[in-house]
Amino acid sequence: MALRFPSARNCRIMVLAAVLTAVPVAAFAQNNAQVVPPPKAQKKLPEAPSKLPKVGADRTRGLDFLFGALKAAPDEASAKHVEARIWALWMQTPSDTAALLMLRAKAAMEAQKIDIALKLLDAVIKLRPDYVEAWNRRATLYYLKNDYTHSLEDIRQVLIREPRHFGALAGLGMIMQDIGDERRALEAFRKALAVNPHLEKVPELVKTLTEKVEGRDI
Repeated sequence: MALRFPSARNCRIMVLAAVLTAVPVAAFAQNNAQVVPPPKAQKKLPEAPSKLPKVGADRTRGLDFLFGALKAAPDEASAKHVEARIWALWMQTPSDTAALLMLRAKAAMEAQKIDIALKLLDAVIKLRPDYVEAWNRRATLYYLKNDYTHSLEDIRQVLIREPRHFGALAGLGMIMQDIGDERRALEAFRKALAVNPHLEKVPELVKTLTEKVEGRDI
């Protein structure tokens, strides 16, 4: 059965889709060759622009560098390359089991088997509570189920572990907008853009909310 959403949420669902489709599928399987999806399902991870140096083995320093590069990206193509590398680092896990469960959760989500995907993500989080992207994916599923209480709790867990997670910040903005708290929605969207100025559709939401919350310039 296809998911249906109230028309008022369509724009925000499109924002969510735009953020999630930026995630390279190959990143799920980087640590386990046995869980690589079939060739037709793979998306090639974009290579970084040649002018960007290699990211070191230290994950935190690598992310710090990439977030700086994301803000300084001269064009959309370069920004997408850097964004893909950030997602790839977020996806990495030393657990082969967690990687496999994440692949299965992604497949269930794409098949709109939300409850199955939730159970798989529950298992990932129990196994690897430090795995930021598992919390983020579960927050997304709770959002799609209109379970804002659980979605907000998972977003909180994401931002505790990675305050720069622009996907979670955008999700927070969507929830706040859905429940009518436009001021907090605007704050969340602005934070997301401060981290990633190249997010699709979010600038339009910021412009609309700014006019509603702060008024038009005279």
